[in-house]
Amino acid sequence: MVNNVEKVDPRELQSLQLYLNEYRQQAEIFSQQLAILEEGRMEAAAAIEAMKGLLEAGESTILLQLGGGASVPVRVDNPEKILVNIGAEVVVERSNEEAVEFMKDRITEMEASSKKVAETLERVRAQMMEIGRRLEMGYQQAQMAQMAHAGPVPAPESDEE
Repeated sequence: MVNNVEKVDPRELQSLQLYLNEYRQQAEIFSQQLAILEEGRMEAAAAIEAMKGLLEAGESTILLQLGGGASVPVRVDNPEKILVNIGAEVVVERSNEEAVEFMKDRITEMEASSKKVAETLERVRAQMMEIGRRLEMGYQQAQMAQMAHAGPVPAPESDEE
């Protein structure tokens, strides 16, 4: 076993540590992507509820958020017509029902993307665990080799006489 212990290559340990650091960065990016997808899903769900609420209220006055805590009361004359950003800054007018269906489809797409990202994140985490395990074994072997080369540790002297 000592012969196997002495074969620990410090370059391999260094390489494994670099891989582990890269996987940590990838895991962080995937976690951020999941958070963005979840935020988008929640925003789309809130938009659906707001569009349904507009239809139920009919012509009414609502508060339009301007940002920074500022709002302005606006009158919604036709809650049946909704402007929808369909991507690439292209905005189209849709009926309320079509806009709700578009948002539902968008939610479905985001949920599918979230599932794929979560699966990828789990694979990255599994690889991180495997690299961590290999690193720990390598460090233990290196420590055992160092102890084997140092020889036996002398017993401490006692003051009892």
